[in-house]
Amino acid sequence: MNTSKKKSKKKNLLSFGRDFNPDQKVILRDYLAIERTRLANERTLLSYVRSSLYLLLGAIALYQLKEFANFEYLALVALVFCVIFFVIGVYRFTLLKRSLKKLYYSAEESKND
Repeated sequence: MNTSKKKSKKKNLLSFGRDFNPDQKVILRDYLAIERTRLANERTLLSYVRSSLYLLLGAIALYQLKEFANFEYLALVALVFCVIFFVIGVYRFTLLKRSLKKLYYSAEESKND
Protein backbone atom coordinates (compact mmCIF):
# COMPACT_ATOMS: atom_id res chain seq x y z
CA MET A 1 0.00 0.00 0.00
CA ASN A 2 1.56 3.31 -1.01
CA THR A 3 1.72 6.38 1.19
CA SER A 4 -1.08 8.28 -0.56
CA LYS A 5 -3.52 5.43 0.13
CA LYS A 6 -2.35 5.28 3.75
CA LYS A 7 -2.85 9.04 4.15
CA SER A 8 -6.31 8.95 2.58
CA LYS A 9 -7.27 5.99 4.78
CA LYS A 10 -6.01 7.82 7.88
CA LYS A 11 -7.87 10.97 6.80
CA ASN A 12 -11.08 8.96 6.39
CA LEU A 13 -10.72 7.59 9.92
CA LEU A 14 -10.35 11.07 11.38
CA SER A 15 -13.07 12.71 9.29
CA PHE A 16 -15.88 10.38 10.49
CA GLY A 17 -17.41 10.23 6.99
CA ARG A 18 -17.86 13.97 6.60
CA ASP A 19 -16.75 14.13 2.96
CA PHE A 20 -20.06 13.16 1.41
CA ASN A 21 -20.78 14.25 -2.13
CA PRO A 22 -24.27 13.43 -3.40
CA ASP A 23 -24.07 11.57 -6.69
CA GLN A 24 -27.75 11.93 -7.45
CA LYS A 25 -30.28 14.70 -7.24
CA VAL A 26 -31.12 15.51 -3.62
CA ILE A 27 -34.75 14.87 -2.78
CA LEU A 28 -37.01 15.72 0.16
CA ARG A 29 -35.95 12.60 2.06
CA ASP A 30 -32.36 13.82 2.00
CA TYR A 31 -33.32 17.26 3.34
CA LEU A 32 -35.26 15.61 6.14
CA ALA A 33 -32.26 13.41 6.94
CA ILE A 34 -30.09 16.53 7.16
CA GLU A 35 -32.59 18.09 9.58
CA ARG A 36 -32.68 14.94 11.74
CA THR A 37 -28.90 14.93 11.82
CA ARG A 38 -28.83 18.60 12.81
CA LEU A 39 -31.28 17.98 15.66
CA ALA A 40 -29.31 14.93 16.81
CA ASN A 41 -26.17 17.08 16.78
CA GLU A 42 -27.86 19.62 19.06
CA ARG A 43 -29.03 16.84 21.41
CA THR A 44 -25.50 15.50 21.57
CA LEU A 45 -24.13 18.95 22.42
CA LEU A 46 -26.67 19.29 25.21
CA SER A 47 -25.67 15.86 26.49
CA TYR A 48 -22.02 16.91 26.63
CA VAL A 49 -22.96 20.12 28.44
CA ARG A 50 -25.15 18.21 30.91
CA SER A 51 -22.35 15.73 31.64
CA SER A 52 -19.93 18.59 32.07
CA LEU A 53 -22.25 20.31 34.55
CA TYR A 54 -22.69 17.07 36.52
CA LEU A 55 -18.93 16.75 36.78
CA LEU A 56 -18.70 20.37 37.90
CA LEU A 57 -21.31 19.79 40.61
CA GLY A 58 -19.54 16.64 41.72
CA ALA A 59 -16.22 18.48 41.88
CA ILE A 60 -17.75 21.25 43.98
CA ALA A 61 -19.32 18.71 46.34
CA LEU A 62 -16.06 16.78 46.71
CA TYR A 63 -14.15 20.00 47.36
CA GLN A 64 -16.59 20.95 50.13
CA LEU A 65 -15.80 17.80 52.10
CA LYS A 66 -13.27 19.15 54.59
CA GLU A 67 -12.85 15.92 56.56
CA PHE A 68 -11.31 14.10 53.59
CA ALA A 69 -8.29 15.97 52.25
CA ASN A 70 -7.62 13.34 49.58
CA PHE A 71 -10.91 14.17 47.87
CA GLU A 72 -9.52 17.55 46.81
CA TYR A 73 -7.42 15.77 44.22
CA LEU A 74 -10.47 13.91 42.99
CA ALA A 75 -12.30 17.25 42.78
CA LEU A 76 -9.51 18.66 40.62
CA VAL A 77 -9.65 15.63 38.34
CA ALA A 78 -13.41 16.08 38.01
CA LEU A 79 -12.90 19.75 37.12
CA VAL A 80 -10.37 18.83 34.45
CA PHE A 81 -12.74 16.27 32.96
CA CYS A 82 -15.54 18.82 33.13
CA VAL A 83 -13.57 21.21 30.94
CA ILE A 84 -12.48 18.42 28.60
CA PHE A 85 -16.08 17.21 28.12
CA PHE A 86 -17.26 20.73 27.38
CA VAL A 87 -14.48 21.42 24.86
CA ILE A 88 -14.97 18.10 23.08
CA GLY A 89 -18.73 18.66 22.88
CA VAL A 90 -18.42 22.14 21.41
CA TYR A 91 -15.69 21.01 19.01
CA ARG A 92 -17.73 18.08 17.69
CA PHE A 93 -20.83 20.25 17.41
CA THR A 94 -19.08 22.91 15.34
CA LEU A 95 -17.33 20.31 13.18
CA LEU A 96 -20.57 18.55 12.27
CA LYS A 97 -22.41 21.84 11.87
CA ARG A 98 -19.86 23.05 9.32
CA SER A 99 -20.05 19.73 7.54
CA LEU A 100 -23.85 19.88 7.36
CA LYS A 101 -23.76 23.43 6.06
CA LYS A 102 -21.34 22.40 3.34
CA LEU A 103 -23.53 19.43 2.41
CA TYR A 104 -26.69 21.51 2.48
CA TYR A 105 -25.23 24.21 0.25
CA SER A 106 -23.85 21.65 -2.21
CA ALA A 107 -27.31 20.04 -2.28
CA GLU A 108 -28.89 23.43 -2.97
CA GLU A 109 -26.50 24.03 -5.86
CA SER A 110 -27.23 20.62 -7.37
CA LYS A 111 -30.97 21.30 -6.97
CA ASN A 112 -30.72 24.54 -8.93
CA ASP A 113 -28.80 22.89 -11.81
